[in-house]
Amino acid sequence: MNAPRLLVLQPSQSDPLAKLGDWLEAEGIELDLVPLKDMPAPQNLDGYQGVVCLGGEMGALDDLDHPWLADARRLLSSAVSKRLPTLAICLGAQLLAAATGGQVRKGPQGPEVGVLLVAKRDAAAADPLFADLPFTPDVLQFHNDEVHLLPPGAEHLAASPKYPNQAFRVGESAYGLQFHIETTPEIVLNWASKDPDSASCARAHHFDQEFLEEAHRDFEEVWQPFVGRFAKLVRGELLPALGSGTQLPLV
Repeated sequence: MNAPRLLVLQPSQSDPLAKLGDWLEAEGIELDLVPLKDMPAPQNLDGYQGVVCLGGEMGALDDLDHPWLADARRLLSSAVSKRLPTLAICLGAQLLAAATGGQVRKGPQGPEVGVLLVAKRDAAAADPLFADLPFTPDVLQFHNDEVHLLPPGAEHLAASPKYPNQAFRVGESAYGLQFHIETTPEIVLNWASKDPDSASCARAHHFDQEFLEEAHRDFEEVWQPFVGRFAKLVRGELLPALGSGTQLPLV
């Protein structure tokens, strides 16, 4: 039997697959990485059993400067309509929301940056990926924009005090995470050096090497099993969420 194949859309070199790639490959998943700035996105999702879309420094609707963003939204829309397991992170989550009828905007409360908590919403208790997470897991935040309005029919799965739409599911198996779970300390320190204005919004010690290393050990403990459940969804070994098969407006 062939290994399941995931299409991985990478909008920015500064946000690689990193730990997420390690965890998925450990689950026997084959990863087809497309750096969107350098390679054309595929025309369709034939031959793929799922999609991952990573983060980046651009906005989800910055098509004038990054015309390939339209391809990312098209493929995410297609993944939802085909009911393919999808994991979209930070900018990826914003692209997923924009592609399925939600709204993205610059965050009115400024950047959300650092090692912070998100809280599961009630709907998470019945979700195959979120049910087993701790109630308030640690995550890595580094974003200026927010998902202002969730797509019609989306399940709201996690929130933070600053920006409520932290995690959501569109359809039965397309997940958007506003936060990061894939990073290493080195990746985060690189972001802080490239965007000191945003980094200054975090507590100063959040960019200490030792603090970041401990935080990433905590992330791995919680989020590697989450990614394992996503891999089971891709392999067809885990049933998708129930009651989410309604037709969504795909824009």
